[in-house]
Amino acid sequence: MVDKHLYDIAQHFAFDAPVREITALGEGYINDTYIVITERSRYILQRKNHNIFPDVPAMMDNIARVTAHLKAKVAAAGGDPEREVLTVVRTREGALYHSEGGNYWAASLYIEGSVTHDVADTPRLAYMGGRGIGRFQAMLADFNEPLKEVIKGFHNIRWRFEQWDRSLAANRAGRKETVTEEIEWIESRRAQMLTFWEMVERGILPTRITHNDTKLSNILFDQNDEVLCVIDLDTVMSSTSLNDFGDAIRSYTNTGAEDDSDLSRVAMNIETFRHYTAGYLAECGSTMTRNEREWLAFSALYITYEQVLRFLMDYIDGDTYYKTAYPTHNLVRARAQYKLLQSMEEQYDTMQAIVKELLSSSGEIYRPLNHLTADA
Repeated sequence: MVDKHLYDIAQHFAFDAPVREITALGEGYINDTYIVITERSRYILQRKNHNIFPDVPAMMDNIARVTAHLKAKVAAAGGDPEREVLTVVRTREGALYHSEGGNYWAASLYIEGSVTHDVADTPRLAYMGGRGIGRFQAMLADFNEPLKEVIKGFHNIRWRFEQWDRSLAANRAGRKETVTEEIEWIESRRAQMLTFWEMVERGILPTRITHNDTKLSNILFDQNDEVLCVIDLDTVMSSTSLNDFGDAIRSYTNTGAEDDSDLSRVAMNIETFRHYTAGYLAECGSTMTRNEREWLAFSALYITYEQVLRFLMDYIDGDTYYKTAYPTHNLVRARAQYKLLQSMEEQYDTMQAIVKELLSSSGEIYRPLNHLTADA
């Protein structure tokens, strides 16, 4: 049963009619999310997790500016901004959020008739997922305003190494000596990963607007599995756009679970990589620089490596960040992600060849996969 206090919270937002019902949505891993039903429409109401996002006002400002830019682009192209872009619902006073008792609340329009998927279990779904993120980035390619950093050092491996070194020195849970082999996984690739990040720091890889959580479930589709819009913009920030590609490949292509204890099930599906990459480049390939294209495939290794580091670091710290279901859960996660990383490394030449093929100078970037579009 939903707390009556939620109805009081809902009254602060400029919904189109009186609230009739509020129901919980999902399990609330980060934010607590609800559907608000009025006499005319439905909305999403969220209590933002200010432990994960210490500056919710900055986060909401980022979202408002990015969605305003996207809505203008969609409108100019003759689309429907309320279905193709997340719509933030302001409070009755015109604010982007309501704060009360140390909590922050935000609301958005529920997009009727939308569908979500958790797994890209068909080639077409992987392709359309790539188009969704590629389109998001292409429409923001000319957005030049810097966004605020809502999570410090997100995908910044130099910052992660600072955390990592402190974690090893502190050895708070007394576990460091039990994971010497796993620590070597991290250390043996440190220079390689820093070399990649230095290109971002030096501007060789340009800074763009990034979503930073590009799993498939953060894309809304219509009933025909055509992309409607990208949602869950809490982590929208400025970084290299390759982060979004790499994170999607880590999520989409894994043949096992993120915390799979049976490592024989974990590998990168190269065909899923091909389909996602084709969809992605179909939308934003023309906006990318030569250096971005050259390092596109590597970004999948970079992001997967970072996740190995973060899971292993949390295990060494005593499981203080990620929720765990059992004492070695973070270690199991780290080992599974490392197996995925190894599979990517083994197939890296093929990944690069696929990117080169799809970016061929003929301009026929996506012709080989046209059968995966709407009429498939």
